[in-house]
Amino acid sequence: MAKKNKRPTQVMTNTPPQKFEFNPDYSMVKKDLKRIGILAGFFITILVVLSFILK
Repeated sequence: MAKKNKRPTQVMTNTPPQKFEFNPDYSMVKKDLKRIGILAGFFITILVVLSFILK
């Protein structure tokens, strides 16, 4: 059997945790979702109108 080598553990220092503020900008995502919703509504409306016309 192979012996496991134990590595020395690192000593933790008393440094204060760094403050990191995650502040993403979702304005472009909102625009894209709005455009997708408008296009989806438009195409569904066209399909409904075509279903009445083609009957």
